Amino acid sequence: MTQAQPARKAPGPATVDMKFEIVVIPVSNIDRAKEFYAKLGWRLDADYDNGSDFRVIQFTPPGSGCSVIFGKNVTPAAPGSAQGLYLIVSDLEAARKELIERGVEVSEAFHGGDNVYAGPDEPYLFGRIRVSGPDPEHRSYRSFASFKDPDGNGWIFQELTTRLPGRIDSDVTSFASTNDLIGALKRAANAHGEHEARTGGQRDENWPEWYAAYMVAEQSGKELPQ
Repeated sequence: MTQAQPARKAPGPATVDMKFEIVVIPVSNIDRAKEFYAKLGWRLDADYDNGSDFRVIQFTPPGSGCSVIFGKNVTPAAPGSAQGLYLIVSDLEAARKELIERGVEVSEAFHGGDNVYAGPDEPYLFGRIRVSGPDPEHRSYRSFASFKDPDGNGWIFQELTTRLPGRIDSDVTSFASTNDLIGALKRAANAHGEHEARTGGQRDENWPEWYAAYMVAEQSGKELPQ
């Protein structure tokens, strides 16, 4: 007698949370890599060594819900083969400046050419044709900078201020760090100043509600208030 199989659900959004929290990066020298990622200012979560054939180190970038791990016998990948590791920032120049001040070599800001999928510059997405400088229109998702760890694992800063619709749950918008919240408040303040100018230059007593609506709409990809 065969056991009855559960009925299959129709395709749709998953109902069980699946939080992506770990990326494994391959390194050749564990202590050198540990020193580098500490220099970035990332939080050291763990350094476990069983004393023989296994060691794992975990770091978390500031404001990130995802961590990186590396060590001994944690991946068969070749050192330096991890490429196109994205770090989302709300202020690209501030992110570059901080790493440069920490002694890390970071590329100049760049944006993609007409065909970002072909060219000699870098063998991974959004780096193959690099046009110097940030996106001229300062559009979200369009400005980048890059750096590498001592093994050559490639990291990319991507500037993101307004998310495209559907990228996050609009009912659970949140800010990952104090700096992200400060940046959102500044953008809301600038937009609200334009709003007051359009409405005759009078003080808007409901500015807290306007700020809140603007910041949530910006992060969830909804239409911004005018």
